[in-house]
Amino acid sequence: MRVYIPATWPMLRKLVANDRLDAVGGTAFALTPKLRESYTAGDEEELEYAAMGEAARASLRLLSVEFGLGEDATPARRVVVAADLDDVLLRPDLDDGAVRLRGPVELPTIAAVHVDTVDAEFAVRQAAGAVDAADLGDLDAEFLVGEAEDHELAWYDPSEVAFLVELG
Repeated sequence: MRVYIPATWPMLRKLVANDRLDAVGGTAFALTPKLRESYTAGDEEELEYAAMGEAARASLRLLSVEFGLGEDATPARRVVVAADLDDVLLRPDLDDGAVRLRGPVELPTIAAVHVDTVDAEFAVRQAAGAVDAADLGDLDAEFLVGEAEDHELAWYDPSEVAFLVELG
């Protein structure tokens, strides 16, 4: 199953150093039966994109925590790591596409890494500060999150991640 793991730049650095990614709380997103049921239309690719979008929003939440802890040097870029894993648990108690990973994600299972480009950093930093309020229905906050979500994530092959982190 293709899973989308929300991450941050410091998590990418650890991936490069350790050849594995530790998902926060073991949480990832995938095209689950519940996610599929929540859409009345859409092909497999569109629904996978929806799962990746949920992971990108979760990455905003992770950035919000990092910035709240004073980690202002963290690049304000959403990061989503796509991996192919066989052993995941469905989490119907969370978001429609939420799954729980059973352990760290090893580098050979990673299919791609999706990261915001530099031009998204201002919008992402604003959205990270507003994501909780947006989740609670604040329209101004939803606008800020939408501004960040308007930026497409760039695709990187796993072999390019070390160079990406180095260039940061």
